[in-house]
Amino acid sequence: MMTMETTISAPSPKAAPPHDTGQLMRIRELEAELRSVRSATVVALCQMLDLKDLGTGLHSTRLAEWGVRLAGAFGLDPEGTRGLEVAALLHDIGKVGISDDILQNSGTLSDAEMELMRRHPEYGWSILRAFPELEHAALFVLHHHEHYDGAGYPAGLEGEEIPLGARIVSVIDAFDAMISTRPYRKGLPFEEVVRRLTAGSGTQFDPVVVKRFLQIAEVEWVR
Repeated sequence: MMTMETTISAPSPKAAPPHDTGQLMRIRELEAELRSVRSATVVALCQMLDLKDLGTGLHSTRLAEWGVRLAGAFGLDPEGTRGLEVAALLHDIGKVGISDDILQNSGTLSDAEMELMRRHPEYGWSILRAFPELEHAALFVLHHHEHYDGAGYPAGLEGEEIPLGARIVSVIDAFDAMISTRPYRKGLPFEEVVRRLTAGSGTQFDPVVVKRFLQIAEVEWVR
């Protein structure tokens, strides 16, 4: 039990040194400049990807909006939310390393062509990891084609071994790909897309992510 004597004799804490206001302001300016450069870099990469694969821009923007909403639903911190938003925007950035003959092929790809196509998550990871503070995004991009049952690529991860951001991108990417009309095919009806996502829940997709995303998608579809 602490006595009055011990309280009086306890040493008082040292006063904190005064802050250098000018230095703090300069640090904040540099941080703001870094954020601005990072945002401009993400925008530039999105534009480059859209030039490579027309139509990607709108697809990626929709994914980013859904990704941010799901980040809130799962309680991701600001860093994780930002990583998910960037990964949703740039999940296909690795396609810049894939030839147009493969990307624009509306038929069946050969085994060799499919093998090359499956390298795009690794290419995307190698691009994004070079930028400061995009490590989370790079990891989500690398694993967004993993399957919940372990049958995906590139690492064959399963369940919660797959980063949550990658599991989210996997679901919203598949939804938008199925429901969107492309030059070579018509988009599927909403009810059929829901059926396919539900059927893939627990095998290709994280069932919790599917459930929470469909709660958002169904409300928007009614609107």
